[in-house]
Parts: sequence; C-alpha cells; structure tokens
Amino acid sequence: MADGQGNGNGAQADTAPSINAMVQYTKDFSFENPNAPRSLGPQEKPPNIAIQVNVNARQVAETDFEVNILLEGSAGEGAGLLFKFELDYAGLFRLRNIAPNDMHPVVMIECPRLLFPFARQIIADAVRAGGFPPLYIDPIDFAALYRKRLSEAAAKAPSPAS
Repeated sequence: MADGQGNGNGAQADTAPSINAMVQYTKDFSFENPNAPRSLGPQEKPPNIAIQVNVNARQVAETDFEVNILLEGSAGEGAGLLFKFELDYAGLFRLRNIAPNDMHPVVMIECPRLLFPFARQIIADAVRAGGFPPLYIDPIDFAALYRKRLSEAAAKAPSPAS
C-alpha cells in the first residue's frame, strides 16, 4: 500500500551508475587476400594466426567517451600469407554516476568488452567472405590488457628524485 512518500526508486535510478552505448560503428576496415586464388586451395599445415589488440579512448563531452578497439591480424606469413585484416571498431558511450577514480578502468575495460562481440563478428564474416572458414577470435580479457598497459606505463615513467 502506498504511504504517499514514494519508495525512492526514481531518485535511486538517477544516481545508479550506468554505461549506455549511444552508437557503434566501423571507423576503418581492411581485409586482404593477397595470394588468392592460390591461398584458397588445400594447405599443407595450419597457418600461424597472429592477432594484436589495442584499445584507445577519448572524452568527447562531459559524460561521453569514444572508445576504439583496434584489431590487426593475419593467417600465414611471407609467401604463405593467406589473409590479413585491420579493424578499427568504435562506440560512443555515455557514462553516468561513476566515481572519478573508477572512470578510466570503466572506459578502458567495460566499454571495449561491450564492443568486442560485434568486432569479432565483423572479422569472422570478412574472413568467411574472403573464402576461408570464419575466424572467431577468442574472448579478450580487457582487464588483463588494462593492467598490462598500466604496468608498462609505470615502467616507462621517470622515478621521483630522492
């Protein structure tokens, strides 16, 4: 039964932390199949698959951040290169009610985690359209990637003078 004072759900919803994906988009994409049709035939051995991942972000408004996942990869190498790709996939995220000290990890871990399944599907579809079985990239631990990037930045930072 209502007591006339309300239950406060509206106020709580206004102060709850939130991440909203406003839009997602491909900024740049390239797929190369340089040795076709020779590369499309049977292969003697499975190709070496190499994938690099990078995450970048920039603040575009008080609560809005553009986050990019950069995926570069290839199958094979040298004369045996089957294919290679580069994808810059981005999203515009609105972050509300997130503590200032949590903002950077949220932008660099949670936002790319939300983008990744879509970028993964773009790569799989392009590889398949290139004449190969789809390449489904394994899930990425963006928290580990973030920690690694922080430790690399700390190692490069000059130590304070004693």
